[in-house]
Amino acid sequence: MEIKTLSFTVNTKGNNDIIDITGEVNDKLIETGFKEGNVLVFAPGSTAGITTIEFEPGLLKDYPEFFEKIAPSGKRYHHDETWHDANGYAHVRASLQGSSITVPFTNSKLLLGTWQQIVLIDFDNRPRRRNIITQFMGQ
Repeated sequence: MEIKTLSFTVNTKGNNDIIDITGEVNDKLIETGFKEGNVLVFAPGSTAGITTIEFEPGLLKDYPEFFEKIAPSGKRYHHDETWHDANGYAHVRASLQGSSITVPFTNSKLLLGTWQQIVLIDFDNRPRRRNIITQFMGQ
């Protein structure tokens, strides 16, 4: 078993921007030359998350609406009192979402479902340049 760590960057709009990064992760898999193993996809930082969804217009609306219900952007957060950056909700959302996922692969192909894509969600209140880490364990 060998480990290879590769990264790529994604420019976001912030404000619950959801970006399909499946293609970039797949490109990194091809770059490793691995046939079988797992990839960890990780978003450093405390206001972004990684998950899988069906990347379609309805869910691109449903997902941010869900987070607005459980961690509303218009609410007062203690974090905002500390840093005065008005993004306390983004930190809460990102911690609930999680910053990484692991996806298996075989025959140099990610084992995702037919309607399943890997996505980055930027919960912050401003555009960001996100560095995405992919760590492949395989052979």
